[in-house]
Order: sequence, then structure tokens, then C-alpha cells
Amino acid sequence: MLTINSLTKNFGGNLAVNNVSLSVESPQMIGIIGRSGAGKSTLLRMINRLNDPTSGEINYLDTAVHSLKGPEKRAWQARCGMVFQQFNLVPRLDVVTNVMLGNLNKQSTFRALFNLFPKEEVFRAIDLLERFGIEEHMAKRADQLSGGQQQRVAICRALMQNPDMVLADEPIASLDPMNAQTTMEALRRIHDEDNKIVLCNLHTLDTARTFCDRVIGMRDGRVVFDGPANALSTDVAREIYGADENFSETSTSTNINALPSDLSSTVKAV
Repeated sequence: MLTINSLTKNFGGNLAVNNVSLSVESPQMIGIIGRSGAGKSTLLRMINRLNDPTSGEINYLDTAVHSLKGPEKRAWQARCGMVFQQFNLVPRLDVVTNVMLGNLNKQSTFRALFNLFPKEEVFRAIDLLERFGIEEHMAKRADQLSGGQQQRVAICRALMQNPDMVLADEPIASLDPMNAQTTMEALRRIHDEDNKIVLCNLHTLDTARTFCDRVIGMRDGRVVFDGPANALSTDVAREIYGADENFSETSTSTNINALPSDLSSTVKAV
């Protein structure tokens, strides 16, 4: 169970996250929606401890996440697989090595420097790439892949550390609609097949309705909606995004549902 109590983040007088409380009692696929600057990314980064909270608590099972330091903090970050908007891959390295970098905190610096990974990790990385339909690209440099392919590599890298949950920060913001659908399908599979919590920052209402069980709406750092995805009405959307927005079914978001899915240097093992 993930519990957040009165969580606040203040950046020089700007309340990016303002007294947020929520709980996740069982594995769910949760979309966090809102305008840019609503506090969505800061919230995820505090859960992962990339940002330290100004005040409040984050608890997961018996772990007081908000108070972790040093090795315990790094161990927690390994339990929260993070997927970023801009992929954060190493462009000059091949795909399978990028995936194995998800376990970098478990490897010696010497082995990582010379691409010396245990055989079982190489096989695990290949299995993950095969699972998400990109094993044929494993020997290519990461920068030779499309944006959608790179994001699936980033998802594989996050899963490499066998996290308790996956946090995805605007994972489809830089993708075309077809690759956006492919990426969201991959995240949904992690929830359905691995029984993991997936928290995903999103902009579009249709995407949240289609792929998420629950939606959290944020505005000006506060939670203004928390409920099932099918409760995302026009009135709720206006509360989240502002009364001046036009929320017709055809204009609120890019419809990725009607598009077809495309899911369909060598590492030395020691």
C-alpha cells in the first residue's frame, strides 16, 4: 500500500505540490492529469525521491519513503521504475546494454564500464525486449530507433530492476499517436500481467479513460479530482483544466484508440 499524507513541495515560494494526500491500496493503473505546471511531475519525482518533499509523508508498506537517505534511498529508487518523457537512454550504446543499465546500482563500476554483465542479466534483458516486441533491434544503437521504440526500451530498462511500481512521467508527450498507443499498451500490460502499481502522468482525457482504472486530477498543485476513469465528465474536466476550456469529445484530446498498434555493440557475457 502506498500512502501519501499532506505532501508539499515549495520551490522558492512557489507551491508546486500543495498538501496532497492519496492512497493506493492495491495494484492499479492510475493516470494523473492536469495542465502543465499542475504539479504532476513533481509529485512523481517526490515519490521516487528525485525531489525531496518540503513537508508531508510518503509511506509504502513498512517503509517511510520521505525520510530515506543514502543507500536506503537508492534502494527505494530501484523499487520505483521511472520512465521519462525524453527516454533518458544512452544514445551511443546498443539497446540491450541500455536495458541492463537499469541494474547499474547492482553492478560494479568496472564491469559496467567494460560492458561485462552476467549472462543471466543479458538473457533477462533480451526476454524483456522480446516481450515488448523490439528484440530485433537489440544490437542497434539507441539513437537509431524511433521515439516509440526508444520509449519501449526505457520501459524495459525500468523493469530490469524488478520494481514494485512503475512511475511514468509524460511517457507519450513527445510521441505520435500510433507510438503513443503502443507505449500505453505496454504500460497497461505491466499492470495486468505483473500486478504492479503504474502511476502515469498524462495530458489527454481519452488516454486516461482508455487505459487507466483511476484518475487523479491536479490543478495548481492540489488534487481536485480522484475517482474512476469513467467518471471523467465535462464538468470534472473543467474543474481540472479551467472553465475556459472547450471539452467536446472530439477536441479534448488526441484519439489514439482508433489507431493500429505496432506491437507485433554486442554485450560481452561473463
